[in-house]
Amino acid sequence: MENESFDFRSELTLDPFIIPPGGKFPIFFLGIAIYLFAVFCNLTLLTLIILKKNLHKPMYSILFSLPLNDLIGITAMLPKVLSDIVTETNKVYYPLCVLQAFLLHMYGGGILFILAAMSFDRYVAICMPLRYTSIMTPRVVIFIVSLVWGLDFVLIVSLFSLQTRLPRCRSVIMNVFCDNPSLLKLTCGNTSLNNIIGLFNTAVMQAISVSVQVFSYVKILITCVVSRRSETKAKAVNTCVAQL
Repeated sequence: MENESFDFRSELTLDPFIIPPGGKFPIFFLGIAIYLFAVFCNLTLLTLIILKKNLHKPMYSILFSLPLNDLIGITAMLPKVLSDIVTETNKVYYPLCVLQAFLLHMYGGGILFILAAMSFDRYVAICMPLRYTSIMTPRVVIFIVSLVWGLDFVLIVSLFSLQTRLPRCRSVIMNVFCDNPSLLKLTCGNTSLNNIIGLFNTAVMQAISVSVQVFSYVKILITCVVSRRSETKAKAVNTCVAQL
């Protein structure tokens, strides 16, 4: 096929949904209900953390990123998917497709880093309770939150920026939504570097998140086993179960 340039007028075709006869509108309204419920719950959490002064603590400052990230992910996915289901158009402009893919990958990476940050906060609170306030200062919390979003942003941008070096020669997305692998299949040329960087970024995200969480929760478990104070054990169970 003839190469096409990247511009705002480029239109892509998504894979259509295979829906049984008469199922389009029930699925649409169920999806709308799920979306509105998710938005309501996450906005409620964000509002409570902002307005309640007793929640202005390191734990909740880090937790604030979780519902915010959820809003990004569900808003990037559901409205477009539901629109395609009810209109049966399955069309999307290239820049909007890239935006959806970027936000979905940010959402996926964000979950990993946010959970790691939350586990570290609980590790400090339970294993070093007397030093918690001196370690988790506002400056440190801001640094942790900035690191979570900054590292996620840099890794995803580096992944997507590699696509600009390749010409695009296809216009059909082999998926019902846009993501990096689907966008990569639209391009012509050697995509080995893109695949290597993609696997590397995924490995980095997983390694950082899993290692921090395993370290934190193993330390918490050891503290619970060693400590004879029931208060420490109860605090560990309550905070960890709440996070899970």
